Amino acid sequence: MENLLTPELEALRYLTYHCQERIGYITLNRPDKRNALNADVVTELKRTFDHAEADDNCKVVVLRAAGDVFCAGADLAYIQELQGFGYTDNLEDSTHLMQLFHQIYTLKKVVIGQVQGHAIAGGCGLAAICDITFAVPEAKFGYTEVKIGFLPAIVSVFLLRKIGEARTKQLLLSGDVVSAQTALDLGLVTFLAPAEALADTVRAYAQRMCRENSGQSMEVTKEMLAALPEMALEEALRFAAQRNAELRGSDDCRRGIGAFLSKEKISW
Repeated sequence: MENLLTPELEALRYLTYHCQERIGYITLNRPDKRNALNADVVTELKRTFDHAEADDNCKVVVLRAAGDVFCAGADLAYIQELQGFGYTDNLEDSTHLMQLFHQIYTLKKVVIGQVQGHAIAGGCGLAAICDITFAVPEAKFGYTEVKIGFLPAIVSVFLLRKIGEARTKQLLLSGDVVSAQTALDLGLVTFLAPAEALADTVRAYAQRMCRENSGQSMEVTKEMLAALPEMALEEALRFAAQRNAELRGSDDCRRGIGAFLSKEKISW
């Protein structure tokens, strides 16, 4: 097991990180609180994703959770604390969560969500922001903020990109909690896997990405897909052509094409 942590990560209270077989595992570790979010949890997640991105041993990141619930959204004690916030404090707190979601969305490494239980409100946001998400059939998903007079604001920006306007409206305006199968049908999650096979399925998928795919190619593809929706058609095509040309000159591309032409199996 490769597990070289900075002093900051050694002091983590709410999650753990370790890297094994080039997979960096970030584990929410508040099972007694249903892995609920507060400002400190968000801070630790940001620090740990920073570490995983810089970890040369890590090629793919898996976000998972301990216990029966993936993430129940905001911590109840934290929600009570927010009652005393003014606009400035609320904006700072909201920006804190926004930065985490943006960090995951733009991380240079692929992020796979491993959802072993319910993912509600902010927890559903975490599950959906991952590049690829596996879930157990028993998991429930939903953005319930409108039911308590709150607003699913940050996640709406990413959901519009991920599943489109009609489905985003369906989820956010109803506040309904839906099954894993419905989440799959809507595009919130990518795959379903039985609970007893979830960890092995995610590990095998991540290992295959590590083994078969160029890390540089995955990084640039993810970067490109994040940028394209904001561009007009001609600008997007020029941007894509430029990225294509740049990657053709990379060492990874030369190596990969060389192996392909020689009919040699390449291992990344």
